[in-house]
Amino acid sequence: MQKSTSINYQDIIRQIATLSAVIGAFVVNVVSNISPPNDLSIGEISNTLFANVLIIPANYAFAIWGVIYLGLFVLGIYQFLPKQRQNGYLRKTGYLLVIASVAQIIWVYLFLARLFAFSVVAILLILISLIIAYVRLGIGSKRVSQMKKWCVHFPISIYLGWISVATIVNVASWLYLEKWDGWGISAELWTAMMLLVAFLIAAAIVIQRRDFAYTGVTVWALVAISLKQWDNSLLRNVALILAIALVLMITIKSVRNERTGKLRGK
Repeated sequence: MQKSTSINYQDIIRQIATLSAVIGAFVVNVVSNISPPNDLSIGEISNTLFANVLIIPANYAFAIWGVIYLGLFVLGIYQFLPKQRQNGYLRKTGYLLVIASVAQIIWVYLFLARLFAFSVVAILLILISLIIAYVRLGIGSKRVSQMKKWCVHFPISIYLGWISVATIVNVASWLYLEKWDGWGISAELWTAMMLLVAFLIAAAIVIQRRDFAYTGVTVWALVAISLKQWDNSLLRNVALILAIALVLMITIKSVRNERTGKLRGK
């Protein structure tokens, strides 16, 4: 009985910590945009200091944070429900979402303080935490109820998808300020290679895990980058071609899944 009560308290603490961390990250993000220190928001720093970083997407792309936080609120509330308290599946996340949210808060502070090297460390912590949660939950590789898919899988997939792209952008921005010469390779070519890396990761995920949410976020980012670099024919064409290829892969996978489902139904 005592052991059961102890476990119950641990679950309650985890639930409260997860929801609190999500709310805290959201509040910090909103405040940092409404009343940023040094009078420059994250977007304004990006558009000024990093105006020449070729892999940064068009401004509208960052509206995805609204979707990300909506998903995180859904996840936070869902896991907070009393009937989910001793859910073994949700226990697999442990405090990973708390770590990701706290690292998100730290990243905002570091980026606004223009401590960009440290901001890379913070965003890597977010990325690693989300990857571990993603793998532990078997997102895309294990069958779960529609409720878990909408309340757990999609929020983490979308968040991880954007952080995967954001990590590349963050590193590129830091290297730009450090005046890294790219080992003699042009910025255009480096950007094209990074777009290819993002594409290959998304392609592997849609093929192996059928995770359309993660891949869809990558498509969103690629299209936004192509629009931002519309006057640069190389980057525009590479980004658009890769985005179209991912859309085709998602479509083919969806059709195959639907056919497989119908055959099983028979």
